[in-house]
Amino acid sequence: MFEGEPEYPWFTLVPPDTPLRQGDLIENCPIIIPISSDIKPGGSPTIADIISFDVIVMTQSCDLQQFKVGWVVVCAVWPLQEIGRKNDIFRSNRGKEALRQGNMVGFHLLNKIERPGFERDYQIVDFRELHTVPFSFLTEFVKGKKQRIRLLPPYREHLSQAFARFFMRVGLPIDIPPFKGK
Repeated sequence: MFEGEPEYPWFTLVPPDTPLRQGDLIENCPIIIPISSDIKPGGSPTIADIISFDVIVMTQSCDLQQFKVGWVVVCAVWPLQEIGRKNDIFRSNRGKEALRQGNMVGFHLLNKIERPGFERDYQIVDFRELHTVPFSFLTEFVKGKKQRIRLLPPYREHLSQAFARFFMRVGLPIDIPPFKGK
């Protein structure tokens, strides 16, 4: 860092009773996963599993603040090492550099967290693992937890932009052919 250059921390800690915002990391968030394709209203409660994993809030803060949503969009967050065990590209320097540069559509790299008691290595937000959680449930769920990690600007906006790029992709049925020749 150069003298006089402002410091831009990636994260802060917020108390459990702080209202939810985009960029909040929620540890061990329970997610309902349907396990039966034969779902009927009023059916048996055994038609779904509940799994818990770390997520990051993707719903816009303004919608959360103004209670304009009943459901909160969250994406799975995985430690880089863990996702690397499942996919070789995330173990390679080439893959890690592509992540860092934002060139792996569907994924977003978060920096290390070095706050005592909240330490985390690099984390990957997986936009392909998107879930919704009832706003009222998530609000109560975080109140029973310890402080939570919040991604700060401009990194929060960078995450949101990466999510938008992933979500707005358009595949054309017929593309313009490549230009050949001179």
